[in-house]
Amino acid sequence: MHHTYSDTEKDPHSPHFFRDIWQMMWHTYKLFGEFHSGKKIADRQFTKEYIPKWDALDKVGNHIITRIIFALAYTTLYIMFAPSLWWFLLLPIHFFMGPVQGAIVNWFGHKLGYANYSNGDRSRNTTPWGIILMGELFQNNHHYKKYDPNFAKRWYEFDGTYIIMKGLQHYGIIKLKALPVKELLPKAYHA
Repeated sequence: MHHTYSDTEKDPHSPHFFRDIWQMMWHTYKLFGEFHSGKKIADRQFTKEYIPKWDALDKVGNHIITRIIFALAYTTLYIMFAPSLWWFLLLPIHFFMGPVQGAIVNWFGHKLGYANYSNGDRSRNTTPWGIILMGELFQNNHHYKKYDPNFAKRWYEFDGTYIIMKGLQHYGIIKLKALPVKELLPKAYHA
């Protein structure tokens, strides 16, 4: 939905329709809950291709007990390996890493930075943060070629996640798919 409706009122997490980052992420959280519970169904255009249903995995993964188990596991690792109590201040980062990363990428990746491509939306690349966040803040590049696993397109952009994926592919752990033909066709480029 985000790529199809990027930076329009139908975009589930465009920063241009929310007062602040917290309101945007709360809206995203509620919308995900509606899809998860079945109260809301995605438009046909998003489900016409086969989408696997893993109801048991979704149920376990979204259960409060699972979240508590992961929090206890992180805490146990800190108890075993943290060199001082100050390190325990990092625990909230582990507990909320997913929502925080999503908020940073969707808020700042559509508000700040530069654009390599004219995509018809307000997506941006944000260096050096794009490098620090392993390529995730090269949103303009990603929206230009959404199927390309390498979000870096200029010499000064570096996508660490892509490098890791190439390494995993080299050792046969994953297999990157070839880009669809429409992604290989040239698009209008501007500096």
